[in-house]
Amino acid sequence: MISNLVDFHCHLDLYRDHAAAVAESERLKIFTLAVTTTPLAWPRNQELAASTKYVRAALGLHPQLVKERAHELPIWREYLARARYVGEVGLDAGPAFYASFESQKKVFETILRDCAVQGEKILTIHSVRAAKAVIDMIEALLPLTRGVPVLHWFTGSKADAARAAKLGMYFSINREMLRNERHRSMVVSLPLDRLLTETDGPFVKVDGRDAHPGDVTITVQELARLRSMTTADLAEVIAANLRRLTTI
Repeated sequence: MISNLVDFHCHLDLYRDHAAAVAESERLKIFTLAVTTTPLAWPRNQELAASTKYVRAALGLHPQLVKERAHELPIWREYLARARYVGEVGLDAGPAFYASFESQKKVFETILRDCAVQGEKILTIHSVRAAKAVIDMIEALLPLTRGVPVLHWFTGSKADAARAAKLGMYFSINREMLRNERHRSMVVSLPLDRLLTETDGPFVKVDGRDAHPGDVTITVQELARLRSMTTADLAEVIAANLRRLTTI
C-alpha cells in the first residue's frame, strides 16, 4: 500500500452512498478533495468532511451547469467565506456547452474576483477546450498572492501548460490523461513541484467500475514510470506539493 496518496478531485457526493465514500477515504488515509457541481451540494459535503482528517469539501458551480444554475451564483457567494477550497469551477467550450460560454465566463469572472478579494482560496478548475481562456482569466483576476489555481484534468498544449506553471498554477493528473499520447507528453513536461493526482471519480472508470480515491494508486504508479522515479518517491513529491499548497 502506497502512503501519502492524494485525490485532489473526486465527486464523493455522486457515489451511491456519499457518507460511505467519505468514510472510505478517511479509512484509507487518502487526502481527498470532495468537489461539488452546485453550491447547494456544499453544506452536506462540508458537514461530512468536517469530522474527518483527510477529506475536504470544495464549493463549486460547474461550468457545464451554468445554463441551468447561473442563478445559484449568489448562493455560491454567500458560502464562500466559509470555504477554503473552491471547485469545480471554470470554463467548458465543448460542443455540448458552448452555447453558454459567455455566461460561463461571467460566472467564472465573479468567482475569481471574489476569491481574490477574500484570499487564501485553493481552486480546482475545469478547462475543457478553454485552456487559454481559463489561464488568461486567472492571470488577470487572481494574483498568486490571493489564491492558488489547480488545473484539473488539463488537456491544453505544452505551451499552455508551461505558461500556467510559470504563473504558479498546479495540475491534478488522472489515469485517463496518461492513456492519451498527446496528454501524456504534456504531463511529462510539467514541473515536478506542480503535480498533484486525482481520480475524478465516479466519472472515470477502472475495469468497468466507478473509480474511487484508492484507485489514485494506479495513477501514481503510471506517472512514476513516466518520470523514471520510484512510486514511493513520486508519492512523497506529490504529498510535499500538497503540503506546500495548503500552507498558503
